[in-house]
Amino acid sequence: MARRCELTGKGVMTGNNVSHALNRTRRRFLPNLCDVTLISEALDRQVKLRISAAALRTVEHRGGLDAFLLKAKDEELSPRALGIKKEVRQAVVAAAAS
Repeated sequence: MARRCELTGKGVMTGNNVSHALNRTRRRFLPNLCDVTLISEALDRQVKLRISAAALRTVEHRGGLDAFLLKAKDEELSPRALGIKKEVRQAVVAAAAS
């Protein structure tokens, strides 16, 4: 399982631990990933995703999963999230047509 956010693409970064004596040793900065279940209003079902805490706040700020996905760039989304985005877009178009 990759340590990467499915919505924002945020992943592992590397850097240094720096001691008081300025000794440097390599370390990894891991993203704060959470397994969450979000509700898609357009699809009328729940979607399980592994996203960062920052992405969860952004989803809430933008007004839900559907609004976030429709505004997000395709390069940042995982293949699963791209599939959900495609389904949401089709459901929105179908709802607008009827």
